Amino acid sequence: MHSISIGDIQKNISLLTKLTDVFAIIDKRKNQRVAIVYPIKKHSIIGSMAGKYRDRVIKCDDLEKAKELAMMETMGEKYGLSH
Repeated sequence: MHSISIGDIQKNISLLTKLTDVFAIIDKRKNQRVAIVYPIKKHSIIGSMAGKYRDRVIKCDDLEKAKELAMMETMGEKYGLSH
């Protein structure tokens, strides 16, 4: 993970618009991490954040459909139902 200071962001705000990797924003005076910034436009980072569930990540634009799929999957595992 790359780090960048608050002062660098203030000098050049376009760093955030050209973001393609995860950045930690550091306060150099207090020497502590203030925030972690993830890109949203270039590619989806859902898979990289999913960890051990990476293979189970399903892209779905409709939240209600995603909830329904998750409920059916859970019921299938719990009660042995097939959908």
